[in-house]
Amino acid sequence: MAPDNKRSQGGRQPQGEQFFTPGATGLRKAVERRSAVPMTFLFTQVPRWVAPALLVILLLVGFAVANPLGGVAVLPVLAFVGWLAYLSWPSLSVGGKVLRVAMLTFLVLLVATRFGAF
Repeated sequence: MAPDNKRSQGGRQPQGEQFFTPGATGLRKAVERRSAVPMTFLFTQVPRWVAPALLVILLLVGFAVANPLGGVAVLPVLAFVGWLAYLSWPSLSVGGKVLRVAMLTFLVLLVATRFGAF
């Protein structure tokens, strides 16, 4: 097996893909560098089903509990989705960006309703 083919297997990045945004400076560079360790831990040390299952459970609690506790349950989901949206933003098409903004808007409104803003 050629070295290039090995690189695209085993949970590593496909050939030609980069983890960090090329030419990033300032805040983006700092966030990407600080996110490398948690992302590596999350995607290599924790079973693949844990993060999605936990996020779904928290979101369902947010839907089911119509008081501030429901809003608190949705906050980690909002933070995680926002974090991933920020990291993936430079590589997204316009449609992908619209979907990320729509999802974040929905989650912010859900949290706001649980805290009694509406």
